[in-house]
Amino acid sequence: MKVDLNSDLGEGAGHDDEILSLVSSANIACGFHAGNPASIFNSIRAAKEKGVAVGAHPSLDDRKNFGRTEMQVSAPEAYALVAYQVGAFQALCSAAGVEMNHVKPHGALYNMAVRDRELSDAIAHGVLAVDTRAILFAPAGTELFKAAKELGLQIAAEVFADRNYNSDGTLVSRTKPDALLHDPDEAAERVHRMLREGKIRAVDGSDLRVQAETICVHGDTPGAVEFVRALRARLEGEGIIIAAPGKS
Repeated sequence: MKVDLNSDLGEGAGHDDEILSLVSSANIACGFHAGNPASIFNSIRAAKEKGVAVGAHPSLDDRKNFGRTEMQVSAPEAYALVAYQVGAFQALCSAAGVEMNHVKPHGALYNMAVRDRELSDAIAHGVLAVDTRAILFAPAGTELFKAAKELGLQIAAEVFADRNYNSDGTLVSRTKPDALLHDPDEAAERVHRMLREGKIRAVDGSDLRVQAETICVHGDTPGAVEFVRALRARLEGEGIIIAAPGKS
């Protein structure tokens, strides 16, 4: 069995180097919620040195709230936001001698897209306009997943190791105390069940069907390095290969 471990990096958390030694894919902030051209370029080069696949992590234009606050955005605005950030990221990848492997929307843009088809279509078209071979990270069965699939984009079904889920499959809001999972052993058990059974337990005790091809571990939470290290060790101990998804 093979699975990807991805992490959101280039956001100023201060321990990207350690995280890069443990994951197989890096989602790099594109400047709209965090980062700048120099940090993006440096993150791409650091990932290259570690043999980690790189992807664009486009956001709403909202540095004040780190891109985690939902806001009104029209489909044309979302298309331009995504195409602009992904295009700039791809240019810096070319300058660093690296191929962009994937795209994963950040924060509120991601959470809005999973339930909003018009927004999802705009995002998928924005990615497609820049790179027809890019892999889009999205939760299986969501509007974002469906939009990418209908456009013919390659998709990696994403789940979260360190976030709790509501019974409708959405992530528990970060405004709630149970949004994050901090125990790496508990996270490892959940990931094991996702991979073996295709299920995860929601906060209300119900079981959700999930598809896990890439697993996100956030790099900006306290204890992130230890969390990812313990999770990776558990997965590899069970014979699971950690590897980035390859473009078809």
